[in-house]
Amino acid sequence: MAKILFVSDTVMPQLENAANLRRRHADVDVVVSCGDMPAAYLDFISTILSVPLLYVRGNHDEMYEQEPPGGINLHMNYFEYMGLSFVGLEGSIRYNRGTIQYTPAEMRVNVLKLAPRLRYNRWRRGAGVDVFVTHAPPKGIHDAADYPHNGFESFLRFMEWYHPRYMVHGHVHTWDRRQVVQTDYHQTRIVNVNPYTVIDIEPLK
Repeated sequence: MAKILFVSDTVMPQLENAANLRRRHADVDVVVSCGDMPAAYLDFISTILSVPLLYVRGNHDEMYEQEPPGGINLHMNYFEYMGLSFVGLEGSIRYNRGTIQYTPAEMRVNVLKLAPRLRYNRWRRGAGVDVFVTHAPPKGIHDAADYPHNGFESFLRFMEWYHPRYMVHGHVHTWDRRQVVQTDYHQTRIVNVNPYTVIDIEPLK
């Protein structure tokens, strides 16, 4: 069993306090960022907890070009840790000239490029990947009406084709506690982790 601390979009004071972080999350095995997080914040959390950091960039993480956090960038990258597999897709839908934004067609190409490895895994294990990490949500699930917070339809195809066990994302704030933050789609549990969420995931046998 791996305990994963997911963070996204919102810096939380309780995670900036070393004593509180150790007291509440000392049993965490890995930190995963779904984007729009200061690199120093991510480095602090992973250093205090002495665990690896995995991340994708959000649409506001352009500063990573100069000073990236000290972890594994999951964008288009398959990574295994503690018996779990991770793969990520960064950014949001293109709404201005930002460099970490994608048209629906560009993101569809990224999804297709992952096919060789993930389809083999799906055939062998039943799931192409354990944890699909994104910044943006899928189209129509946890996304918002304003265009910058629209989701990607290609993420629906990703789940249909590759059967990830979990899809975790950020990008859409969850100030309204009535907001739905967990949804099942086919074989995938989709979670909006903003601002932070802890999930225990058992590796497949």
